[in-house]
Amino acid sequence: MATISRTGFAQVEPNHLSGIVTGQILAQLPVDTDAMGTIIENGRFAKYDYANGAVNLSGAGEWMLIYNEEKLYDERKQHHKDFAMIASNYSDGEIVPRLISTVLGDVFTTNAFGGCAESDSATVDGIDLEVGDLVSVGEDGYLEKIDAEADGTADAAADAPTFQVAKVYTMADSQPGVKLMRIK
Repeated sequence: MATISRTGFAQVEPNHLSGIVTGQILAQLPVDTDAMGTIIENGRFAKYDYANGAVNLSGAGEWMLIYNEEKLYDERKQHHKDFAMIASNYSDGEIVPRLISTVLGDVFTTNAFGGCAESDSATVDGIDLEVGDLVSVGEDGYLEKIDAEADGTADAAADAPTFQVAKVYTMADSQPGVKLMRIK
C-alpha cells in the first residue's frame, strides 16, 4: 500500500489512451470557473456540456479526462508538477482545456487525488491505494477510492467511470502515483 500524495499540480502520463488515437478529444468550450475554480489540473475529470456552453462538473455529458499540453518555459527548473491552467494566465481569464474520452481498457498513470493544489509548491494530502483497489470520479472531478461490494460491483456514481489500480508507481519526478486501467 502507498499513500498517493503530491507536491505541486497533478500529473498524467498517457500510457494507453484510445481517445488520443481515435480523435475523441474536445477542446472548444471554456471552463465554468464558478463551478470548477480558476486552476485546472491535468488528471482531473470534467463534463463537456454543449447545452450550457461550458466545461463543468454537472452537465449531461460523459466524464472526460483533462489532459493538456504542458507549457513549461524553463525545462531546467520546471517539471510536470509545475503545470496547470490558471485563469490569470489567460486572456480574459478564460480557460479552454482539452478533454479526452476514456474507454474500457485505457491505461494511464496519475497522482490526481485529494483535490486541487493552490500552487506548484503546495502539498496535497493523498489517499492510501494498493494494487486491485478501485477509484472513480468524485463530485469535484478528482479521483477517489471507492469500496468494492461482495459481488464485485463498486460504490460509484452511476455515470462515473471506474478504474482499477494496476500498479503502484512513481511519476516522472519520483512522486508517488498509480497506473490505472478503466474497467467500467
